[in-house]
Amino acid sequence: MNDCCRGSSLPEGKNSCSVSPQQAGNILHFPLKVKSPLPAVLPPQSGRALVAFRSEMRYPVRMNGDFSVCNLTADVLSTAYAAGLKERFLRYVKIWSESDSAQADAGIMPSAERERDMAAVLKTELEGLGLEAVQTDANCYSYARLPASKGCEKVPAICLMAHIDTVDEVSGKDVKPLVHENYRGGPIALPAGITLDPEADTHLAEAGKSGDTIISSDGSTLLGADDKAGVAEIMTAVEFLVKHPDVKHGVIEVMFSPDEETGHGMDRVPLKLLLSRQCYTVDGGHEGELEVECFNAFKSDVHFTGRSKHTGDARPDMVNAIEMASSFVSNLPHGELPETTDGYQGFFAPMEISGGIETADVSLLLRDFTMDGMERRKKIVDQLAATTALVFCGKAEVVHTQQYLNMKAGLDRQPEVTEKLVRAYRAAGLEPVFKPIRGGTDGSRLTEMGIPTPNIFTGGHSYHSRYEWASLSQMIRATEVLIQLARVWAE
Repeated sequence: MNDCCRGSSLPEGKNSCSVSPQQAGNILHFPLKVKSPLPAVLPPQSGRALVAFRSEMRYPVRMNGDFSVCNLTADVLSTAYAAGLKERFLRYVKIWSESDSAQADAGIMPSAERERDMAAVLKTELEGLGLEAVQTDANCYSYARLPASKGCEKVPAICLMAHIDTVDEVSGKDVKPLVHENYRGGPIALPAGITLDPEADTHLAEAGKSGDTIISSDGSTLLGADDKAGVAEIMTAVEFLVKHPDVKHGVIEVMFSPDEETGHGMDRVPLKLLLSRQCYTVDGGHEGELEVECFNAFKSDVHFTGRSKHTGDARPDMVNAIEMASSFVSNLPHGELPETTDGYQGFFAPMEISGGIETADVSLLLRDFTMDGMERRKKIVDQLAATTALVFCGKAEVVHTQQYLNMKAGLDRQPEVTEKLVRAYRAAGLEPVFKPIRGGTDGSRLTEMGIPTPNIFTGGHSYHSRYEWASLSQMIRATEVLIQLARVWAE
């Protein structure tokens, strides 16, 4: 929750705020239990991260840090760079850049040529901002470098990253963004016949209490906040740093990647370009969330072989591979599916079944926060496939492919990377909320490669669906975190 100086009227010429004893009496504390220890820079709360809210305030109260460096206004939506951020985001989501999982699995990068359209726009804008080494390579990675401020040349470089593709599970073509200003709660009926309902979405209900600006699609497509909100926030933060040379910073690198949604976003990342030994992805969700751990991820492909025969005299020789595949999927542990798990619980996710009587294939995702748990899941798949083949008198082959690993261990080895991000959250008016990523990011892969990369929120919600929406105030706060992160590294 990128909340700085929110809901308080500031005296003219002041950019800091305080809470009176009377106001303090209205602060409510909501504990969020977390499984893993929080970084030492957080105040000890017995394994809990506290977020403070004043009941009558429009925005959450800032808990720690120095207000003097914060650029947010009391009404966050009036922050100087808010209009530019909104304009960028609305423009970006209209660019069709949906990736193609099948093409990516076949080794094609980018998986869809339309991703180059988004990359071309960003390259032009980065050049227009006067950044150095601006380029988009043959694999559609866009890169640029903002030189260090005078006197900060020895400050360690950092890289800000987001991905330009949208998921292919829901159409991202012809996105028609709608802006719902001064949202005060209640259902939002979209033209394509679906409704954003705060009764079913607590974050939307929260936004309705603050008069936030909500951005959605028309309901016929996804919105594309995943991850064009992150792209817009990085571009806006970089523009701010260019226009405000008084904000000291080291070298800031920017990289926008293709094919993150296919799981191949870091397959051909041009690491040779990077000066940074630490990166930050901007690919999270609700304000204030700071993600330093994620699933271990494997993909399992199960191939069933049956025996075809004329259906009129199939008995006793036919072995139907479709039945084998169906039986296999129906016998996966029902309590360990995506729709029946949350928090730190892993799952089996059947994604696709295809085939006929003679052969059939099942593709599923395995997710777990521990490698012991992942090995258990792989054994369950192996045993269930073998048992299914035995029962049906057919054959089964299983191939497990690693996709990414939990980034927690890598980040724990270099705690400074997360500690500085925590300081940036606080400088931007936030007390970070640590939660696990029930998925992965390009940062998961980068951390495996030895470049620690935590993940920052974007203000997007309900990803990978036609119900996707973004909070403009939260996007502004995410942008402020990036500005403060540059400043913190230069201290």
